[in-house]
Amino acid sequence: MKETKILQFGEGNFLRCFIDWMVQKMNDNAAFDGAVQIIQPIGEKLSPPAEILNARGGRYHTCLRGVENGETLEEIEEIACVKGVDMWQNLESYATLPELRFVFSNTTEAGIEYVKDKTTFPCKVARFLKARAAAGLGGLVFIPCELIEHNGDALKKCILRYAADWADDALARFVENDCVFCSTLVDRIVAGRPDPESAKRYAEMLNDDDGALVCGEPFHLFVIETPAGFDLETILPLRKAGVNVVYTANMQPYRTRKVRFLNATHTTLVHLALEKGFTEVAECIADAEFNKFVRKVVFDEIFPTVALPDAEKTQYAESVLERFANPFAHHKLASIALNTIAKWKTRCLPVVCDYYKRFGKLPEAMMQGYEAIARHYDSLK
Repeated sequence: MKETKILQFGEGNFLRCFIDWMVQKMNDNAAFDGAVQIIQPIGEKLSPPAEILNARGGRYHTCLRGVENGETLEEIEEIACVKGVDMWQNLESYATLPELRFVFSNTTEAGIEYVKDKTTFPCKVARFLKARAAAGLGGLVFIPCELIEHNGDALKKCILRYAADWADDALARFVENDCVFCSTLVDRIVAGRPDPESAKRYAEMLNDDDGALVCGEPFHLFVIETPAGFDLETILPLRKAGVNVVYTANMQPYRTRKVRFLNATHTTLVHLALEKGFTEVAECIADAEFNKFVRKVVFDEIFPTVALPDAEKTQYAESVLERFANPFAHHKLASIALNTIAKWKTRCLPVVCDYYKRFGKLPEAMMQGYEAIARHYDSLK
């Protein structure tokens, strides 16, 4: 059995099709020889996906489907690096694992927050680190994947605030001196479970009705902002494994480009598209009238707010729309619609503000998307 080198907060589709897929690549191609222990970050009992994963001994498949250079690609791989899923209430029992080295997380945009006297995700991590420091074990490398600016710095600040609340100087020193926090940008569209017809076909191909199989697009990009002098690749050989990873001292240009063109567009269109009866992103792009709306959002409203050369922006924006149109993705709008308000604040509001500063008016199409969000939440009252 491989050593548990990674603790992962989040059992959802994205991390399993992004981080765990990468860990499998490192095991297969770069002699990483590490296992992942997943922690379900919220809830009082295991989620249905977690129960399925545990019943399978942590093993599942990823299916990457799309069109690259005009050719259809469909690649199914087994992911065998996950040990299983445990509840956050048992988190501190993993603090004494001497081989543990890395912590990944995706607890949504609302996950990394400090609330005094509340057991938030950073509070759970602070207690975990307190137990690890008390055991005399080494610090950890944190690589959060939440889609907020400077996510590594934000997580560290929250943990230190809890240490201050507890007047725990030893914990604060351990966090400052022994742990490393990297900020990141992640980019891969993960649709999740396959459609019923595809699921049946995969079950026949694999001779395995894999209820944990997750589908995503072939495209992926992992941008990691590392502290000066810290060589992450030597201990986490992503590049050697063939992962499309960028190590940088300043990830902001990459983040702005991706979050605005891809994520802000998703959040803008989702409730308007649901109102029109669409269920998947590709349907929105295939519809001539709605396609015009999406292109207006991307090229008329987001485009002028991104401070990069026009040629680079055009190329990336067109690639995003091509990814949206992926006929194999089956990217459900209902999935994109989760936590829309938190997403709108981090993804769309900065675009709206920059557009207003530049043109003295609000972006019309993006505000139509916001009005649809407001109608949705008003209907829940």
